[in-house]
Amino acid sequence: MDAPSEHDAQAAFPRLFQRGPDGTDYRLVSRKGVEVQNLGGRRFILIDPASVARLAEEAFADISHLLRPGHLAQLRSILDDPEASPNDRLVARELLKNAVIASARQFPSCQDTGTAIVVAKKGQEVLVDGDLHDALCQGIARTWETRNLRFSQMAPVTMFEEQNTGNNLPAQIEIEAVDGDALEFLFIAKGGGSANKTFLFQETRRVLEPERLLAFLDEKIRTLGTAACPPYHLALVIGGLSAEQTLKTVKLASTRELDGLPTSGDASGRAFRDVEMERKVLDLTRNLGIGAQFGGKYFCHDVRVIRLPRHGGSLPIGMGVSCSADRQAKGRIDAEGVWLERLETDPARFLPEADFTSATPTVIDLDQPMDAIRAALSKLPVAAPILLNGTLIVARDLVHAELSKRLAAGEGLPAYMKDHPIYYAGPAKTPEGFASGSFGPTTAARMDAYVAEFQAAGGSLVTVAKGNRARDVVRACKVHGGFYLGSIGGAAAVLGRDVIDSVEVLDFAEFGMEAVWRIRVRDFPAFVVIDDKGGDFFAA
Repeated sequence: MDAPSEHDAQAAFPRLFQRGPDGTDYRLVSRKGVEVQNLGGRRFILIDPASVARLAEEAFADISHLLRPGHLAQLRSILDDPEASPNDRLVARELLKNAVIASARQFPSCQDTGTAIVVAKKGQEVLVDGDLHDALCQGIARTWETRNLRFSQMAPVTMFEEQNTGNNLPAQIEIEAVDGDALEFLFIAKGGGSANKTFLFQETRRVLEPERLLAFLDEKIRTLGTAACPPYHLALVIGGLSAEQTLKTVKLASTRELDGLPTSGDASGRAFRDVEMERKVLDLTRNLGIGAQFGGKYFCHDVRVIRLPRHGGSLPIGMGVSCSADRQAKGRIDAEGVWLERLETDPARFLPEADFTSATPTVIDLDQPMDAIRAALSKLPVAAPILLNGTLIVARDLVHAELSKRLAAGEGLPAYMKDHPIYYAGPAKTPEGFASGSFGPTTAARMDAYVAEFQAAGGSLVTVAKGNRARDVVRACKVHGGFYLGSIGGAAAVLGRDVIDSVEVLDFAEFGMEAVWRIRVRDFPAFVVIDDKGGDFFAA
């Protein structure tokens, strides 16, 4: 869309974001709770807040388990690409299998079921018979209370003390008043891993030269790493009238909400997509070598580059991603009823019968002594695929902090930290009849500060998580004979249903989801990322 809409063409003050027509495929949720009334000679759409709550509940239930068909088609294209690496294909296939399992609506697609975000546009001819904010919160709370999702929101009781809110509220809710006779929504569930990969850079006019901008973006994109579970939908925003506008535009662009923008600018300062720059940046990501987590070309599915106006003395640049848990859906309430974007309920149609992954994994017995486990891993090169069988100990932030205090007090580490590999993770709720809920890996870097001291004390000699790690971890592994194994980010439902045979609390039960767990796994897929010789996949 290169021309502004008819409204914008006639407006004395054109809109900054001039979007094209909405091509979303909606399904009907209900025709109840919506009526047309004439008030004072004007036509209004009167909406029952119960209909808003139902829409929010269904939206977040859908996006916790289902994905857009376009996203799944991109995963399938990796399997069909002869240039994709074996590791690219292995990750893509696991993510498709994960989507199939999640679509049964027992296991969420990711164990981090996210922060609930609602971006709404309320037409001036729409009246809600009640509190719109409260109705949205009611629907969100019902979703998290009735499904196998994880409560992630921490309430600050004091500056330094927090407690879980127990219902995944508060939600981030933004409601904008606009023209029209409809109430439109973008529902987003944003996990901590991908949210943490949102960045703002305050630059100067000097960056606005073709070669300099590409070099700048190359440098910054490399810092994303894999902790947020690629392949990514990468969003880059150049400019902005404020830092917060730049970052909000990053979030919307990463959901493809701004795909209908014009593809050229004009003197009014309208936002536009630079599709040629998108192509160049996508090519750049294909040549990083990181691939879909463990080597290859599919670091990104696609790229969006949005150009915004700016103050002459400021050049904000924003960067962010939507990860393999690409969770968003559009909703709409109008005179015809309540509508929700149709997501894919049969992801199995994207999964081929043939196994396109030519990588041959090495099986590692986790129930042998730690020295034997390390000896087996020491024979493998960095990036080698492996399958883990046996006992893993699950421990992450709170446990590591507590054990570090014990070391500082002159106490030793518990035997379980020395005898078994440590998996950084936190489970979602367990569906009835299963051993585990969705149980994917946590970002490894969050535990980087503890590795050297724990390994020196004989613990954490083999760790399992997702993403890259600091150089201090590489050095510690070389000194102490340790290993870091990368798990496939984004395949939490596969792990919970098909890989984890048993789960039991072992220690720190008072930490709830962050307790120490002992789990038994069967054919748990992973890769050697850091070895005992100083090798690091992400430094290669």
